[in-house]
Amino acid sequence: MTLLTPPVAESEPTGSARTPTARHYLMCPPVHFDVVYAINPWMDLSVPVDAGHAVVQWQALKDAYEAHGHTVDVIEPEPGLPDMVYAANGGIVVNGQALAARFTHPERQPEGVAYDAWLRGSGAQHGLVGLGQAAEQNEGEGDLLWDGEVMLAGTGFRTSRAAHAEVAERLGVEVVTLELVDPRFYHLDTALAVLTTASDDGTRPEVAYFPEAFTPEAQAVLRERYPDAIIATEADAEVLGLNAVSDGKHVFLSDRATGMHAALRERGFTPVGIDLSELLKGGGSVKCCTLELRPAPEVRA
Repeated sequence: MTLLTPPVAESEPTGSARTPTARHYLMCPPVHFDVVYAINPWMDLSVPVDAGHAVVQWQALKDAYEAHGHTVDVIEPEPGLPDMVYAANGGIVVNGQALAARFTHPERQPEGVAYDAWLRGSGAQHGLVGLGQAAEQNEGEGDLLWDGEVMLAGTGFRTSRAAHAEVAERLGVEVVTLELVDPRFYHLDTALAVLTTASDDGTRPEVAYFPEAFTPEAQAVLRERYPDAIIATEADAEVLGLNAVSDGKHVFLSDRATGMHAALRERGFTPVGIDLSELLKGGGSVKCCTLELRPAPEVRA
């Protein structure tokens, strides 16, 4: 019998004035999860995987989102696609426009087709406009993080620079390229987390990141754009503590990233610790399991 360990919701920071915003997420249950190939440093074919326990941990994350008022849709997992659980890689959705991924490694390429079908089918029921699959090498929100002003775009391991230009053109957004250099942090969402997005009242976006994952040039860009960013320690980055999801107040992240929890509380956020140790064996954590479905902005009269 597998016991469910509930997510750890820490106490509200004293005097916090942060306000959460209801979000809409797409997730994929890891019923077929396994490590049967190695395409990142986290994957070890000699370490056994318990798909049943992975489902239990995944369900705890889904339950945590819903308990905090967020909407979660679920895409049907497909046999033979063990990494389909990492829904963030399936595409990028901004202002109701959905661009599906085109994966680098052949093992994951069919996932792009599956997510494209959902975004153009079920996604349309939520008002999303499916733009089809990217033409260039593009791994969705793994390397594309929207801060409300610009699209932060990772490159160096998976998503190509050509994909950055395609995203700028097809989604109509400004793109800021950030080059990754450490194979452990092969996607941008393993090295940087968007904590708050820019808003109409002039509030600037806030992020947390691990500088050593980036080139010196990218570090300079991040320092200039986010002078008040939370700087993660290597210890927290190594447990994918930056692979996090924020609603503007609650930050869902690995329960192992204790230093990040403390840093978040100091800034008025409420950390929600999640145990995804089984899915870490594939190189993913909270954000990897979560694709945000951002609707088109409402037209004001």
